[in-house]
Amino acid sequence: MKSNNKKLHLQTKVIHVGNEVSNSSSRDITQPIHLSTTFERNEDGTMGDYVYTRADNPNRKLVEQKIAAIENAAEAISFSSGMAAINALFENLLAPNSHIIIPNDCYHGTRALLHKFFTQKGVTFSEVEMTDLTLIENTVETNTKLIWIETPSNPQLKITDIEAVVNIAAAKKISVACDNTFATSIIQNPLAMGVDFVMHSSTKFFSGHSDILGGIVLAKTITEKSTQIREYQKIAGAVPAPFDCWLLNRSLATFAIRVPLQNANAMAIANYLHAHSKIDQVFYPGLISHKNHDIATKQMIGGFGSIFSVLIKGSEKDALQFASKLNLIKHATSLGGVESLVEHRRSVEGDNPISPVNLLRFSIGIEHVDDLINDIEQALV
Repeated sequence: MKSNNKKLHLQTKVIHVGNEVSNSSSRDITQPIHLSTTFERNEDGTMGDYVYTRADNPNRKLVEQKIAAIENAAEAISFSSGMAAINALFENLLAPNSHIIIPNDCYHGTRALLHKFFTQKGVTFSEVEMTDLTLIENTVETNTKLIWIETPSNPQLKITDIEAVVNIAAAKKISVACDNTFATSIIQNPLAMGVDFVMHSSTKFFSGHSDILGGIVLAKTITEKSTQIREYQKIAGAVPAPFDCWLLNRSLATFAIRVPLQNANAMAIANYLHAHSKIDQVFYPGLISHKNHDIATKQMIGGFGSIFSVLIKGSEKDALQFASKLNLIKHATSLGGVESLVEHRRSVEGDNPISPVNLLRFSIGIEHVDDLINDIEQALV
């Protein structure tokens, strides 16, 4: 694209950046799908721009350009899933016998990856209450290489003060990476707050339609480590398929209008549930009652997200019964789609579940908010 991407508004970026159609006589308005796994050499035998799809593909390159522009990153590196993206970061930032600090409330897959595979390399990890900055600082060891932030956290929506953690890490020359999936680029930009790497599960809000599996690593600057992660992507090969990249590029065109509507719906429903007699607690940073609301207001400049969790009054059975009575809101895993979902988190947390038995996590979509509240109301009767 010929325009200066940094000067464009987000609504324009998500449509026009990464939508170039090269070498095409048909002058398509939308890019074609490049399903070929291999590409012909030039007539003189030299390699062209593309050689083999594991190494690079036009659809992958274009969607990476778009996501880098959205987050104002120096580089975006895409993977076949969010877990593949997390694994790439850990493989390249955690040397054998190193140490990492992670939140005590985070995506269970992140914890499982460290516990089941990286401990075999001598990597140790500490699970820390990330709202306690003194505790984070006191947990740093001589071999700590990475502080992993997840804010808002999954599923209790705890808020980490990103800039404060970056300052702690900088003083000790430790890298910082942030899972920004819940907040999205629209709401907060950890790279602008000094984080070295950001990870998104592009399966979620970037896709928005629950039909793509993917992950993204974003680098604040081009460094030896970011270059190493790019090489890891090409050689290890956990890359997204061309069709998934094409679908993701298409879905991002509506990203800037989907997320604000989801946020507004979530705020309204969280307020409704906060006042309901059958709800013990609502975990949502947009509520003034949230203990980290002030920090959320400081760094979540585009809203408070469309994910919240609630504690149903009663037992696990009561929570599951409520979920089963919902009609519009489906009981299913994942989040970020245009459809609203609810999930009993403890059921999917594997061998070491940490969520309360009566906790349900909501992902609010773009349906009319009155219809969603009516659905919740009838299920709470």
